[in-house]
Amino acid sequence: MLALQLDAVQQPAGAREIPTPSPAAGEVLVKLRAAALNHRDIWIQKGQYAGIKLPCTLGADGSGEIAALGEGVANLAMNAPVIIYPGVDWGDRQQAQGRSFRVLGMPDPGTFAEYSVVPADYVRPRPAHLDWAQAAALPLAGLTAYRAAFVRAQLQPGERVLVTGIGGGVALVAAQFCAAAGAEVWVTSGHDDKLARALALPLGLRGGINYNQEKWGKELTQRAGGAFDVIIDSAAGAAFDALLDVAAPGGRIVFYGGTLGNIPQLAPGKVFWKQLSVLGSSMGSYQDFDAMLAFVNEHQLVPVVDKHFALAEGEAALRYLAEGKQLGKVVLDIA
Repeated sequence: MLALQLDAVQQPAGAREIPTPSPAAGEVLVKLRAAALNHRDIWIQKGQYAGIKLPCTLGADGSGEIAALGEGVANLAMNAPVIIYPGVDWGDRQQAQGRSFRVLGMPDPGTFAEYSVVPADYVRPRPAHLDWAQAAALPLAGLTAYRAAFVRAQLQPGERVLVTGIGGGVALVAAQFCAAAGAEVWVTSGHDDKLARALALPLGLRGGINYNQEKWGKELTQRAGGAFDVIIDSAAGAAFDALLDVAAPGGRIVFYGGTLGNIPQLAPGKVFWKQLSVLGSSMGSYQDFDAMLAFVNEHQLVPVVDKHFALAEGEAALRYLAEGKQLGKVVLDIA
């Protein structure tokens, strides 16, 4: 089978022929039809991800069809369309992942391949209203967004929400989910063109602002009619202090990443006087995955796909994502 493999950090990922795996007891072989990229794939390639073990087949997101059943698998049918849970070994606690949890695609073989073997418990029916690429765009971003908004922030209808960095895949899905749940959703971006493109999409967004603008927080809260009950962020860094200023009393700030690095200082007075909750979140459990899929099916939500590449063009797809020009998910069309 053809797979996109990374042999060493700081090197291009190469598409090559490797043996097609066979499912063991309790596993299934999925013939992948599409896979989506995440920034995690780029961080691994750059050597900026913990616990790197190479060579590996990258990719956490995938959709496809059941191609073979391992011994003891009786609840799945051949050729059934499925999507794949994007993690491995979450553990028994809903509150947080166990120590052995890892994201699919390193060290475990990932979805940038024609076939993938995964435990049968990790596949779910593909939402019928989504095509292969849209389904592949959903797992990691959708799971991360759902847990941040509904499990950690406990979002309620009618609340005012701010989602930062709207160009990212998780941020876009988070904004989409919150709007579908009946929240007032506002967004930020560092690029006027991305902001305009996001606001033009039929996602139900109320408006947004470029966070490079001076005193953006004051202007945005004025436009929105008040401060924000829920803030969903992936940047952290020095910019995090501005989020404390735009949070409403009793508000919840959830961050699922740290692209701008460590938070240099956290003003305790802003947190305790406003009775704020500052919450961390990452990926999600099997229960979160099922709840996310039920939510997507109920609201007939469609993830935004920015651009398609062939599997053999995987390195070009990684470079495109690294440029940061996308709005939505970058997808590899596999079959």
